[in-house]
Amino acid sequence: MPPAVLVGIDTEADDQWSAEGRRRLGVRNALRLPALQALCDGFGIRPSYLVTHEMAARKESADVLRGLAREGRCEIGAHLHPWTSPPFRPEDVAGHTYPHNLPVELLDRQLTDLAALITQELGVRPTTYRAGRNGFDGGSLPILERLGFTVDTSVDPLFNERRKGGMAFAGAPLVPYHPDYGDVRRPGASKILEVPISAATSPALPKAAEALYARLRPIPWRGALRRLGLKAVWLRPSYAALPDMVAFASRLARARVPCFNIIFHSSELLPGGSPYTPDEASVSRFLEDLTRLFEHLTTRLGAVGRTYGQFRAEWDARA
Repeated sequence: MPPAVLVGIDTEADDQWSAEGRRRLGVRNALRLPALQALCDGFGIRPSYLVTHEMAARKESADVLRGLAREGRCEIGAHLHPWTSPPFRPEDVAGHTYPHNLPVELLDRQLTDLAALITQELGVRPTTYRAGRNGFDGGSLPILERLGFTVDTSVDPLFNERRKGGMAFAGAPLVPYHPDYGDVRRPGASKILEVPISAATSPALPKAAEALYARLRPIPWRGALRRLGLKAVWLRPSYAALPDMVAFASRLARARVPCFNIIFHSSELLPGGSPYTPDEASVSRFLEDLTRLFEHLTTRLGAVGRTYGQFRAEWDARA
């Protein structure tokens, strides 16, 4: 079976990196989604829009997403931001809390309400989840299972925000697995299929050495190693140069990894909607790199577009 191209888009309000953006919760980036969808259509790719509360609740964004879902061109999943998903606490709004740091009862209520809102407003029951700011641990698994989720894609093998109170996933696999309730970096007994974000070092390191690298703080240690030629690579145009993404994807193909998991934010499609795309020229560069990456994956590597839900069904069929 050919490898899958998975595109998970954190579909959220404009500029969630700034306090002003989190206060305003503008959703103008949703108007850019039809053009992105057309780009994906051209390569036979069905993206997965992982939707926050405000994007499902606001008419202008919900209308766009509902239309795409009705046409069967995409998947609608869930993306929890504790500072926009009621019921929320003032401290969560001020500090844009990681989901895994919420009391479990509050996390349960927010996820339950988010799933219900998406079902009501977009006409689709979400089964794929990514935690906002990758704030995902074993406490989330029973809640997701109860709500009928089948896929999580929060684990990033190179993600490390321990210094901020966030998660670190050093040592996590690059291939899909069912996570352990006690440590989501390890295979275990959960019914959820974890589809890790495609991330690794360049040049490649043995997994044990890569885990050591992943434990390093970006500043100063990863920056110093980058100057010596060792860097992190994601399949994410705002984080990695096109040649690095192409080389990494080819490396994954040689290793027979079953999927290429591309990630970005919907707000990166809007000039000024993210720190990575401050103007129209930077959005154009982002889309051009994404196009070339799609072209490499589908034409050169023979990968096929899948939603996370489709991938899960095919994964189960192989077992």
